Amino acid sequence: MHGQTRAWSARIAAMAALLLAACNNSPYPDGAAATNTLFNSFDERSPRYLDPTASYSNPETPYTYSAYEPMYAYHYLKRPYELIPKTAEAVARPRYVDQAGRPLPDDAPAEQIAESIYDIHLKKGILYAPHPAFAKDDQGAYLYHAMKPGEVGDKRSPWDFAKQGTRELVAEDYVYAFKRHATTRIETPIFAIFSEYVIGLKEYGELVRREDAKLLAGLPESSQDKPFLDFRRWPLAGVTAPDSHTVRFRIKGKYPQWKYWLAMTFSAPVPWEADAFYAQPGMAVNGLSLVKWPVGTGPYMMTEYVQDRRHVMKRNPNYRGEPYPCEGEPGDREKGLLADCGKTMPFVDTIVSTIVKEAVPRKEMFKQGYLDVPEIERPEWGVQFRADMEDSDDVRRRFEARGFLFPQTTDINNWYLGFNWLDPVVGKGDTPEQQVKNRKLRQALSIAIDWEEGYGRIFRSKGGVAAHGPVPPGVFGSREGTAEGINPVTHKLVDGKPVRRDIEDAKKLLAEAGYPDGRDAKSGKPLVLNYDFQRAPTPDIKSELDWMVKQFAKLGVQLEIRATDYNQFQDKVLKGKQQIFWWGWLADYPDAENFLFLLYGPNAKYPNQGENTANYNNPEYDRLYRLMQTMEDGPEKQKVVDQMVAIVREDAPWAWGYWPYVALAFQPWAHNGKPTIVVRDLAKYYRIDPALRVAKQAEWNQPVRWPLALIALVLAVAVWLTWRGYRVRQQATAKPGYA
Repeated sequence: MHGQTRAWSARIAAMAALLLAACNNSPYPDGAAATNTLFNSFDERSPRYLDPTASYSNPETPYTYSAYEPMYAYHYLKRPYELIPKTAEAVARPRYVDQAGRPLPDDAPAEQIAESIYDIHLKKGILYAPHPAFAKDDQGAYLYHAMKPGEVGDKRSPWDFAKQGTRELVAEDYVYAFKRHATTRIETPIFAIFSEYVIGLKEYGELVRREDAKLLAGLPESSQDKPFLDFRRWPLAGVTAPDSHTVRFRIKGKYPQWKYWLAMTFSAPVPWEADAFYAQPGMAVNGLSLVKWPVGTGPYMMTEYVQDRRHVMKRNPNYRGEPYPCEGEPGDREKGLLADCGKTMPFVDTIVSTIVKEAVPRKEMFKQGYLDVPEIERPEWGVQFRADMEDSDDVRRRFEARGFLFPQTTDINNWYLGFNWLDPVVGKGDTPEQQVKNRKLRQALSIAIDWEEGYGRIFRSKGGVAAHGPVPPGVFGSREGTAEGINPVTHKLVDGKPVRRDIEDAKKLLAEAGYPDGRDAKSGKPLVLNYDFQRAPTPDIKSELDWMVKQFAKLGVQLEIRATDYNQFQDKVLKGKQQIFWWGWLADYPDAENFLFLLYGPNAKYPNQGENTANYNNPEYDRLYRLMQTMEDGPEKQKVVDQMVAIVREDAPWAWGYWPYVALAFQPWAHNGKPTIVVRDLAKYYRIDPALRVAKQAEWNQPVRWPLALIALVLAVAVWLTWRGYRVRQQATAKPGYA
């Protein structure tokens, strides 16, 4: 019996030890917190595109800007934003020529300039991250460029191939990348813009379509295996390589904003070897393409891609390294943002991004210390945490005690509600009479949506300032925040302050549009509009959707919610099937043109795959836009911007929404965080203190042990009672002994 008792005791001890071990609530493997890793999250689904030609969505930028390198970048700390060289030796100034090719002075009038020519010299010795597309045998032949059907086998990652290789970045890689904007194989959201400026690109697109049709002749449309579309075969007059490390751009007329495009991943280099490698049989069906597996020269490379679950990027061993900046704006030194001056970046070895679908658990993971930043690219997390602190003194004390950092600023971005110009009800209208009615409907709805209430007082965790037009504060041309900047369609000036017009004004416009009290004047049927929202209706989103429904209900208009995940929403708008939609814009570069182009007709989402998601089209606006593009900042440009803003205020293709606050969220062990919209290659600047992270995670997540002690006590009592019962039965059945 003593042996059985000891066995029971051992079992109790083992169970207690197991329960204690289970007290670790970390979502990561043991020891992960002690590594030089940045932990963050993403929501809903994996990025749609990591191919630099197609990628134009904010959730994709943490990966694309970490893997790829455009020629230019923005200084991380300086404000206003300053353009700096990245793979280029310097930010090049254009030289101008007339129609005969004769040189013109720098101050030549725009109408005399036929071409702007940019010669950009690249730094030497820049290497691509390891990739099998570059692997060669001893004779110098590519190892994986002539694979036969079936040879790919079960490979799902470039790292499943035995050999990797690299080579130096050369000018032709940039030439090849710009040619790829003419491709028919993937979405090309910037082709419409680039083809207006890059000499010969529009014609090049027509040539590529013809040549690609020949390549695809006889293949079923459903085939994922398509022949290599080799852009080296056809020259592009507007982008050439005079030598191995010089890229020459020939741009139509004068276009001062061209330099900004060269700081975006649309202009990142693409080696032809990557296209050739991924075009082989069996690659696409196995998920092997630039869509998921970038090939770049940046500080990080994708090493793990689990669809809709987890992405891992690791330090590129071939990266040359860059010094952390030693200058910033006033106050940066006091905030510790210059402490790493001159140190080599990147600081972090690994970036782990894990899916967390809803905001509440993400916030809890951050508060527990399991996310160093909630998301790398989203600028609103700090706003949410700041709102939590304002709502509760206990929360404020807790956050301050833990040392959380929520740096906040305003920056150039927006959220708005858009009307699809192709829609017969809320769009342009197919007759002059219908156009007037539709415009009045849009104006009525724009008045009814009280952005000051919704995102000024109710949804403070996503708060901001009501917008009066498309040009944000902080860039030249904006009049937001001034008396001149008030939108007279939606607001009036009272005691020097903007006040939203009465709902009766909106009802009057609605009746003039043909919908008195929200009903069709002819049929008597209620007006029902569809609201396409770009996220699934999780609990934290539903309250916003309900609020929007109430705004329309003020006018008796019924709003039907059609919420989908982001990728499905993108598919819908690419086909021009949305009616009313929610959309936002994070500035690509600090110029009014980058917001005004969102309403430029040739940049329509459908059918041109541009970024004019409302598909708005107004010939006078388009004329002024083309004029404004050639202008340097000054009184003449301001005048043209004012005219453009007046046109779209009257047409109301957007209900103008609001300018969001920008605030990030950082743990006390995450250093060098500064809120920004324009700078996208953020990860390389962040530095992590793993030792402090380990200590704080242990402090903040101490196990509650008393339930375990109670369980152990209950088990011990049960064993004792069992043993006692056994002893009683043994004594009751024992035979009497002899004297």
